[in-house]
Amino acid sequence: MRDYTKYQVWTDAVEFTVKIYTLTKSFPSDEKYGLISQMRRASVSISSNIAEGASRTSEKEFSRFIEISLGSAFELKTHMIVAEKLAYLDKEVFDKTIPELNEICKQLNGLRNSLKK
Repeated sequence: MRDYTKYQVWTDAVEFTVKIYTLTKSFPSDEKYGLISQMRRASVSISSNIAEGASRTSEKEFSRFIEISLGSAFELKTHMIVAEKLAYLDKEVFDKTIPELNEICKQLNGLRNSLKK
């Protein structure tokens, strides 16, 4: 069993989730069950799938959960693009946070690749 808390990508994903929760507080209340819920769910899913995958016994299974985390990150990026286009996310905030999410995606991809070796 792996200690998922030792993976930097897990730590970064948790911190990013906190950021998403904070950012979505200012969204219109009619988005409570729309973008707010979707963005929060996708962000939590990134670190949660790393944790769940770490419990698996094989590298192949762990790698599959990392792929699911990466999918959640891509989903979150799409939600953020939509939120920025709707002016729920300020352009400056968007331009600052997207590179952070891209870095998490790179870390996930690197971890996935290392598991496949």
